Amino acid sequence: MRVCQNSDSLKLNSFLTPKGRSPGEWIRGTFQRFRGSSPHSGDSSPSSTYGQDSPVEEETTEVIPTFDELLEAGRLSEASQQLIDRENDLFQEVTEEGSLQQPSVDRLAEDRRALEKHLTETLQQSLSLSLEDIHNEAAVHALTTALTSAVKAVHQEEEQTLLREQRGCKALSCWKKLHDSSLLSLVERRMENPLESPVSQAEQSSIQTDIYSMGRQLKQDLLFVVIVVKSCYPPQSNICQFYASLYHQTFSARLRKIADFGLEDKDATFLLRWVNEYYPGIFQKPELSSEIDSAALGKLLPKELLEPLEEQYLSKQKTDLSDYMNQVLQLEDRKWASGEEAKREDGCYTSPLAYDIIQGINGMVKAAEKVTGNRQKAQTITHQLPGFMTKYKHLQSVLQVNNQISHIKASLCCVEQFRDVLLGENHLFPHEVKEECLGLLMDIEQSAHSCLLIPIHKILKPQYKKLGTTDWLRKNGFEKLWRSLEVELLKFQDVPHLGRQELIGRLHQEVTEEYVRRLLRRDVKLKDREQQQRAYTIVTQNAESLNTLFSRMGSKQDWLKEILIKIAEVLRLQDVPALQMHIASLGSAHPDISEKHVVALLKLKTNISKMDRKKIITTLSDTLKETRAGGDARLFFSKVEIR
Repeated sequence: MRVCQNSDSLKLNSFLTPKGRSPGEWIRGTFQRFRGSSPHSGDSSPSSTYGQDSPVEEETTEVIPTFDELLEAGRLSEASQQLIDRENDLFQEVTEEGSLQQPSVDRLAEDRRALEKHLTETLQQSLSLSLEDIHNEAAVHALTTALTSAVKAVHQEEEQTLLREQRGCKALSCWKKLHDSSLLSLVERRMENPLESPVSQAEQSSIQTDIYSMGRQLKQDLLFVVIVVKSCYPPQSNICQFYASLYHQTFSARLRKIADFGLEDKDATFLLRWVNEYYPGIFQKPELSSEIDSAALGKLLPKELLEPLEEQYLSKQKTDLSDYMNQVLQLEDRKWASGEEAKREDGCYTSPLAYDIIQGINGMVKAAEKVTGNRQKAQTITHQLPGFMTKYKHLQSVLQVNNQISHIKASLCCVEQFRDVLLGENHLFPHEVKEECLGLLMDIEQSAHSCLLIPIHKILKPQYKKLGTTDWLRKNGFEKLWRSLEVELLKFQDVPHLGRQELIGRLHQEVTEEYVRRLLRRDVKLKDREQQQRAYTIVTQNAESLNTLFSRMGSKQDWLKEILIKIAEVLRLQDVPALQMHIASLGSAHPDISEKHVVALLKLKTNISKMDRKKIITTLSDTLKETRAGGDARLFFSKVEIR
């Protein structure tokens, strides 16, 4: 077994380039010969699974090319097969004769080094064409034919290595490792000298240009691999994924070096966008997504390098957003301070403040999500919003002190716009930011409502005093209140629609509350069924009139009419069991009603005994105990004080 014992002499450590020719000259010459070669010669067909040689038609006189001729022609799989055959012959000689011709071993080792060199050169020419060259059939044919033959040679040599191991011999070379290292060297060289950026990128920094160029090179090369190189490999090699992994690790290594240095904000942002947006976007192209599993590649940068970059970026975005919101608020403040009236659109007072802030937040959060690749991290920049809302609330109080009614009305539009975004665009805000801002908006809205409604209640006070009195019962003094309300409500026509609906709805509830409050003062005594029936009719009519007026003006609080009608029904009913059932129903619908409210209401009916009132109150108490506190019921009676 001298072949095995002397196998070190066969180890392929280095190769020699053909005399007098550089690697580039050799590969170009090889491509030229393939352009003129016969379709039936040797390795010329790239259409087989991984470059199987087309059968050569037998001729009367067959000329077998030498090993050197096969190398020169780029027919590497045939050259490889010759070496394998020679090696097997040597092994057979040792087996049969027990002797070995050293010159044959040396010659075989030298030829293997030559084959290895040619394989390396051919593999490193895999990407020698560009995407623009794929329509050059001759060039593509030359490349794919040479590469197919080289890939087949590697496959053959790997099979021979397994055979050697089965014979108990030492492996001569790791051809798969040679293949992989050759492609890695090729990829590293191309990423070190990437395509130049187009003219449109001229304003980028040197770092941005470098990153962009590498990304562009990676994208074009992987497309070339999928379109051209893939056909030279057997399907099981998964060559597209392999190339993607080589480019990924090379690109990642270069970006790590860049990230290790302190980057300016623009460069840090650009790097993050490449890692989280542009790079994943490359693999979303249909040509690549069908061949490459981008998820298996992982992130371009590790967590320990990404987090400082993200923190730098987010910190800058928070500062920028805060500065922007302050500028918008200062602009509005200057308008208020100058005494300038709010602008009108379609006859309504309006303000651009909320729209400008919302657009700024929307754009910055969406951009931050793309840059960081993480929605929750992007949302953190809105932590500045509650601080802005607090400042806005303070300035609103100044407006109210100065009685700048047009701006107060305009602010209601801003409140509704902010609220719509906070409730409808959950992806923009963390939960705690949303909740805090909604609370501040409610304070701003309630304060603006009070400022606009308190003067109206003062005007209506003389009409309120007549409610629940004998005069109200005899002459229905409600009519003057209704007319005054109609006049006052017209003053809100210049409030923007969204804000007007809420404002008029609140006035609707406050007027109804005042109506019930005055009625329960017991200034009138309903002594008999006739008076009680008349009171029922008046309250019912008043409920309908109020609801009609407020609905026409924009209120959506129809439930307030039902409260007055239920109260009127208490005045009408005479039978104690019927009253018990009705009061229980009222308690179920409005659990904030108290015993004091019901006692005051029942005392309007002087024909209800103290014992009967106690029965009714007991029924109410039992109902309220069973009724879950809060729930979806609207608050009403808790806002009606009983003296």
